[in-house]
This record gives sequence, structure tokens and C-alpha cells, in this order.
Amino acid sequence: MPQGRRAKKSGPGRRSRTLQSEALLRFPGGVNSPVRAFRAVGGEPVWIERGAGAMLRDVDGRRYVDYVLSWGALILGHADRAVVEAVRNAALDGLGFGANHRLELELARLIQKLYPTLQRFRFVNSGTEAVMSAIRLARAFTGRETIVKFAGGYHGHADLLLAEAGSGVATCGLPGSAGVPAAVVANTLTAAYNDLESVEAALDSPAGPVAAVIVEPVAGNMGCIPPAPGFLQGLRDLTRRRRALLIFDEVMTGFRIARGGAVERYGVEPDLITLGKIMGGGLPAAAYGGRADILRLIAPQGPVYQAGTLAGNPVAMAAGAATLRHLISDRGFYRRLESATTRLAQGLREAAARAGAVCQVQSVCGMLTVFFSAQPVENYRGAKTSDTARFARFHRTLLDQGVYWPPSQYEAAFLSGAHGDAALRQTLRAAAAAFAAAAGRVSARPPRAGARP
Repeated sequence: MPQGRRAKKSGPGRRSRTLQSEALLRFPGGVNSPVRAFRAVGGEPVWIERGAGAMLRDVDGRRYVDYVLSWGALILGHADRAVVEAVRNAALDGLGFGANHRLELELARLIQKLYPTLQRFRFVNSGTEAVMSAIRLARAFTGRETIVKFAGGYHGHADLLLAEAGSGVATCGLPGSAGVPAAVVANTLTAAYNDLESVEAALDSPAGPVAAVIVEPVAGNMGCIPPAPGFLQGLRDLTRRRRALLIFDEVMTGFRIARGGAVERYGVEPDLITLGKIMGGGLPAAAYGGRADILRLIAPQGPVYQAGTLAGNPVAMAAGAATLRHLISDRGFYRRLESATTRLAQGLREAAARAGAVCQVQSVCGMLTVFFSAQPVENYRGAKTSDTARFARFHRTLLDQGVYWPPSQYEAAFLSGAHGDAALRQTLRAAAAAFAAAAGRVSARPPRAGARP
């Protein structure tokens, strides 16, 4: 990768600051999603102008290796040529129809090739919609109202799921959300991730029979926390015995940790699955589905109503299909992504050790978190022991040195197929200074920034 100017220190540039000042007059907090405000790490956000491959460029011309990747959606990297061409061709035929079209079936065939357990499914526009619809369906199918989620698990911003949620709720230090009636979350029980005893206690709660247990198979919204051996199978066994449904929220892990997501990687089949992010190729698209006998309840076939004006949007379907075709045809893709993730995780551990920074680096193929914690993190309780002040110093130093890391201790970082050797080397050079800053030492000289996108 050719090298450009050194990344400058001292936070966002003049143009970013000017745009943020205007945004504060137009958007709550100056952002359209809370974590983007950088409140948890200090300073002001940079404004992005464009991306290519693993790189971003902001409006002031500064370059960054990107580990946010539209929060995991861009597994091929920014502006992949085949995806952009597919979007262009679809847009030329029309931006939306509100009617059936062939691109819906094209993407559906690819999804079912990778997720054969999805006997029936429906497209929606966001992960929040997918999860909300899956839970409504689970309640209708079982005739029960209570659901179980995991503390720190984030499944979108629907009212019933904002009890002890992770992601931006945790980042902002909120226990839930104002405006959510107590009655709405009264039927939402929480358990501890990686703790089957807590799940069993919730299933046997006086609140009544449970309709469904919903889980991120790999926790990503309290930071990257892999499932303990036997945990997912334990959930399958417990729910089956209680005649409750098991829902895998694979909005984040779907097509990321394996071609067939967590279902393929861990060999556990849930009753319902939600998908998003990667399946839209970077455009708004999501889905929910599972067993045919459950999905037959969805209108117009059954009594459970769900609809969406933009569901199955042709441009989003085209982007998703182009992405999945690449993942299917490139047989070495996940081997390389796993290798890059392992290399980065190990390099970060070594850089932290050299700097004397106490932390845990946890990863699963294509996703990773640096927890500033003295012990391995197994659930939300462990994640909350992390030193967020040290993480903030780590984050600011990475940003100053040309690495765009998620601005929250509780969000996973993501890798793409575009994160090659040069991007990883630049990241690990920057990490030496970032860990030194986190440990309270003088940071090293910044590395040269990456190539212009």
C-alpha cells in the first residue's frame, strides 16, 4: 500500500468541526445514531468523505484504516467493484417498486444456499424490524408472552428489547431507555450470557411460560464475547424441553463468522433466525425466518401482521446478492479472514504486553474487541469491569494515527476481505502508541497514514 502524509494529531480537522457544529443545530446530539457522537471516548467525531477497500478518507483529507465498516456490514470492504456495479445496474432499472421483482428471489436463493435451515423467511429493512417481527411471531406460535434475552445483548431499539441492552445503550451509560412503559418490558426477562443456570432460572420464572430465548450467538454488542463450549447447545436443549423457541440474532454474525454464520460454525440450529448487515451489502436490508410451520403464521398466509413499504428494495437486494455471490465463489475467503483476525488479535496482545497495558483481546472470525479488563470477559458483567478511560485514550491515539476504531468499549471491531498485510501492519504500528497512551506512558511517533482511497 503506498504511503501518504503522516496522520495529524489533535482531533478532527477544521471541516469536520464545521460540519459537526451545523449538525448540532439539526440533529439531536449532532448525529443520527448515538455512538457516532464519540461521547464515550471524548472529542468530536470526524466526518467521512469516502471509502475504498479497508480505507476511509475524511473531509479534511485524513486517511484511516477502518474497523467499523458500517458496523460490520461491509465484509468485502468499501466500494467493492462488483457490488457497486450491481447497485448501479439495479438503480438504472428503478429505485423501488413496492411489488414483487426477480432480485428478491435472486438474493433469497443465495441466502438459503448458505442457511438451509431458513425454510421460509421475509425481507425487512433493518435488524430492529427483523427481531421485532421474529418475537411477535414466536409469541403467536407459542401462545406465550414472556421472552428471555441476555444482559448486554442488543437486538435493536424496539421497546420490549431495551432492558439491559448493550451497544449504544451501554455506551451512553443507560440502563434502558426513557419513553419505554414498564408494562412493555414486564414480559422481558434477562439472563447472563454464557451462564446456562441463569437461563434455566429465567425459563422457570413465576412470570410464566417463555415464548422464546433470543441470543446473539457471538455477543458483539457488549464487545466480542464468544460462546463458551456447550453454551449454544445448552440453550437449544433447554428451550426444546420447555417448548420455547430459540432465536439466533445473526444480524451481526450472519455471513461473517462463517458462510452460514453461527449455525454453520457452531452446528446448532435455532427455530428462528434474524439477519442483516452483510446480507444487504452495505444497504438497508434485513430478514427473519426459520421453520416453515412457524412462518406460515405470517400474513397473508396467517394472522400475524407485518409489512414494509421498502421491504425487498431492488437496489439493496442487488447489493446483497453481489456480496453473497463473492462469498460463495471465493473458497478461500473465510480462511484468509480468520487468519487476518488471528494475526491482528495476536499482534494487539503483543503490543499491549510491551506497553504494559492490561487488557483482553477477544476475537472470532472477522470481529474483535480489546477489553481493558484484567480477566477474560465472558458476559456483560465482565465487560462492565473494563476501564473505559483507558479505552478512550487507546481510541483517541489510534484515531490520531490513522486507525478508525469503534468509538465504544462495548462495540466489536470488524475486519473485511480488504484488510491485507499493509493495513494490519499500519494498525499494529499505531497500536504500540495507543497501548502506551492507555497505560499512561508517552505515545510513540505516529506511523505514516494509509493510501488515499
